[in-house]
Amino acid sequence: MDGWAVLADAAEMARRGEPFALATVVWRQGPSSSQQGSRAIITAAGELRGWIGGACAEPSVIREAQRVIATGEAKLLLLGSPEQFGSTGRFGGEVPDGMLVVPIACSSEGALEVYIEPVVPVPHLVVVGRSPMANTLADLARTLGWRADLIDGPDFSAADADERSMIVVASQGHNDEGLLERAIAARPAYLGLVGSHKRGAAVLGYLADRGVPRDQLERVRVPAGLDLGTTTHQEIAVAILAELVQLRASGALADAGSNGAQGEMAGRQQHGPAPQPTEAIDPVCGMTVAAGPDSLQVEYGGGTYYFCGVGCRQAFERDPSAHVKQLLTTRARHDADQE
Repeated sequence: MDGWAVLADAAEMARRGEPFALATVVWRQGPSSSQQGSRAIITAAGELRGWIGGACAEPSVIREAQRVIATGEAKLLLLGSPEQFGSTGRFGGEVPDGMLVVPIACSSEGALEVYIEPVVPVPHLVVVGRSPMANTLADLARTLGWRADLIDGPDFSAADADERSMIVVASQGHNDEGLLERAIAARPAYLGLVGSHKRGAAVLGYLADRGVPRDQLERVRVPAGLDLGTTTHQEIAVAILAELVQLRASGALADAGSNGAQGEMAGRQQHGPAPQPTEAIDPVCGMTVAAGPDSLQVEYGGGTYYFCGVGCRQAFERDPSAHVKQLLTTRARHDADQE
């Protein structure tokens, strides 16, 4: 997948509402298998699509990209050997603030500068109904840059939304029960019904009698929106949108297009952490490497150590105790950098 194909794939993923990170090579020092302008998509699960570099750079880029997705903050990485960051290196020994240095050790002796940016899906709001309030709510959501679908009641189905969507049923008494039942089937991040407390109780009671699970009915907000008292239809739309913004900002609607690190981490707590690739630190060169059955490895002192190449494994075998001590120092430094 070349650079332009990566961008096309990224646009499609964003349209589907899938969070991911986009990595771009902005500088390289040869010899390197990557080229300036090379791009890759990294998913929250650690899947890489595209090309960002060989076996030395790829694990580090994937690891940092997953952190970018989790925090919502972009990173600029400098990947290379420690010697390349010295007084004769790219920055004369003084790495600019905000750049993360990731030591890697490869026989090619190449280096890369990679910019990783998070791509968080925009919120998706589905407004069911054709009332003036429904039109106003959809228009207001679009002014925030949200994706807002306005669907007439008879045309609405559970397929129009998913677990990331927010649904507001504003059918004004026209088949509220049937529409709400379809909306519940989509299991959206938010589901609200526009109507009074009395009307809401009647609708939910009817659905309970039909066998709709109680835990799903308890997720329905009736009436939808912040309680502003007696208001106009425009103000009701504002109250609903204000509630959605408030819930997203607090992290309560993590699936509905996370709003920074707080929303994403809330989603991780609800659904479990994204699968992480198995990694280890090479005790000789300090780079992050894959830790799997096919990786270069050595058993020592009751532990298993993994290596980026044969050279590092041979160096470890010559003096394993010294390199184990070095590994402990590297881990401590890495933990301090993350703090």
